Amino acid sequence: MFRILFLFSFLWLLVIPVTQADLVQTPYTPQKVVYEFYFSDPAAINSALYWLRSHINPLSESPYDISIDENDIKVVIHGTEIVTVAKKNYGKYKEAVERMRYYADLGVEFKVCALAAKDFDYSVNDFHDFIDVIPSAMPELAHWQLKGYALMRPVILDKKYSNEEIR
Repeated sequence: MFRILFLFSFLWLLVIPVTQADLVQTPYTPQKVVYEFYFSDPAAINSALYWLRSHINPLSESPYDISIDENDIKVVIHGTEIVTVAKKNYGKYKEAVERMRYYADLGVEFKVCALAAKDFDYSVNDFHDFIDVIPSAMPELAHWQLKGYALMRPVILDKKYSNEEIR
């Protein structure tokens, strides 16, 4: 009996038509989001900024056509990446700073935790003009979540293999 059920199951798999995935257009609407940047390596901010791009670009393109002005996006910075937005480190992190400035010009708000700044011996005047310094990251994150903002925490992974190697 088991052999008959096994054979029937196997034959059934042979007659199931092969299909492909469907592109589903989720009905996105304008979004309220607060990103938490808290990384052990300042260079991780480069990857985290791709999360912003991956969030903003699809919403602004067809079929959604949601302008950046309709979304409300905030980024709270309180890890080692805080050094990337200190004016004195501009030369080392110029590319990341200019990407953040671009997003800030689009309306994304970048906020630095004053407690973390103090840990790095930074003051309010040490940061670029598009940075707001807030008292503390923790109550800031809670504040925006209580106002209905979705919390996004970029997970930055070390890529071991190229796409070609694992494809």
